Amino acid sequence: MTSNSPKGTILRLWHKLKSLLQSLSFRTGVVVLVCCIPFYILSFAQMLLPISVTAKGVLWTILFGLAKTCQYGGLTILGVEGYKRLKNKLKRKTK
Repeated sequence: MTSNSPKGTILRLWHKLKSLLQSLSFRTGVVVLVCCIPFYILSFAQMLLPISVTAKGVLWTILFGLAKTCQYGGLTILGVEGYKRLKNKLKRKTK
């Protein structure tokens, strides 16, 4: 694989994006993770709207995609240590 191949370019962009996300703060990761909750709710609540099935499918795809993007983006920002830190904070609050 050469560095000028499309696959090499995509891999470089992926690593650059991942390192950019991981450089963000713990608080930013938590905010991004919390943002996925309304998108999940909206992706299923829109099924109650009186619109066509096609429009519902398009809305579901967009909203569910945004929810997954926020979820994976937030987890990437947090990283393993941030995830453990958030898990410990949630455990302490429930006690």
